[in-house]
Amino acid sequence: MAGKLYIVPTPVGNLEDMTPRAVSVLQKAHLILAEDTRTSSVVMKHFGIETPMRSHHKFNEHETLPGIISMLEAGDIIALVSDAGTPAISDPGFLLSRECRRKGIEVETLPGATAFVPALVNSGLPCERFVFEGFLPQKKGRATRLNELKEQPRTMIIYESPMRLVKTLAQLAETLGNDREASVVREISKMHNTTHNGTLAELVEYFTANTPRGEIVIVLAGKETQPTAKVDKYARFKNKNNINIYNENEQD
Repeated sequence: MAGKLYIVPTPVGNLEDMTPRAVSVLQKAHLILAEDTRTSSVVMKHFGIETPMRSHHKFNEHETLPGIISMLEAGDIIALVSDAGTPAISDPGFLLSRECRRKGIEVETLPGATAFVPALVNSGLPCERFVFEGFLPQKKGRATRLNELKEQPRTMIIYESPMRLVKTLAQLAETLGNDREASVVREISKMHNTTHNGTLAELVEYFTANTPRGEIVIVLAGKETQPTAKVDKYARFKNKNNINIYNENEQD
């Protein structure tokens, strides 16, 4: 009988965001795959989880994949965690989940912490339709991606490091326009959680003067669409005084 892969979110900041079910799954698993075992060991120790851990990150996931699949096919219960938030959201996890799907191995993802949802809601920008961009390309393809974002009508979500924030905001302002509304949310669920709203130009000015720290999410307003002109289908039947002289019996 095949085993099962659990994808388990862990807190993005405050350890109180860990769910009881996540703790239970991690305690009962045969093995925990962690993006960085040193980071995850802090969470495991806090909740008294003694399940063995093994590294599974973007630099080794191709090599470790066959062995993990063999364990699952042999009946093991394996849990996957990242350093923070939900695995596979800009973190390792997609390759393993896809391979499980191909092999018919059951995968269950627990609901839980992820940085972009509170950032989106905090921003005050439209939430009903949005696109998640994750980290933008650092070099090749970056200009192309920025130009694509310029025409995007939906709210956009971008992850960024504090060291690159000002540069990215300046490039966004240059491409999307200084007046484009945006929000910068940092240190979500931590003690120094802050949300700064404004135009891209205003945010560039603020973070140039105030060095950012911590994990950062940028939320961008989509491109405003031009309202569709209302067409009066009876216009040709009105006289110069705008009085309707349409005759229902008249044929087009």
